[in-house]
Amino acid sequence: MPESRNSCLTRPETLTAIGIIVVAAGFLVPTFDLRAISALLPAAMLIGLIVLSVFLLLADQRKASAGEDAAPMTTSPKRVIGAFLMIVSYALACDFVGFYISTAVTIPLVAWTFGYRSPVGLLIATVIVVGTIWAIFDFGMSQDFPTGRLWGR
Repeated sequence: MPESRNSCLTRPETLTAIGIIVVAAGFLVPTFDLRAISALLPAAMLIGLIVLSVFLLLADQRKASAGEDAAPMTTSPKRVIGAFLMIVSYALACDFVGFYISTAVTIPLVAWTFGYRSPVGLLIATVIVVGTIWAIFDFGMSQDFPTGRLWGR
């Protein structure tokens, strides 16, 4: 009995869900110190991540209790590791060179890593995402994104 209980908690999806919940909750706490308009988007995204992770955790534990074997998280771990490294690089780049430049570089890189190879499609997706973010937050809500330490703000 303890062995099956232990294996239920070490399933990849369960560990992933628990990790996302812990990290998202850790990032959620500082949003309480922000102004309401500034905290709205990050808090909503983090709460959404927590809710989706709880659903993932419940679904995986339901499968475990039914006796299903845990599926491997990925068939190409190098791609996943590369994507995580790009996310960390993106966070650091946002701090140093700013949000818009970092986002404009990261979107095509991540899509390329996951196998999307059309340069025109990558360009269109990047313009749409960055343009939509700019239109909503900078133009519509008058919120400034970080411009990075290298540019002085």
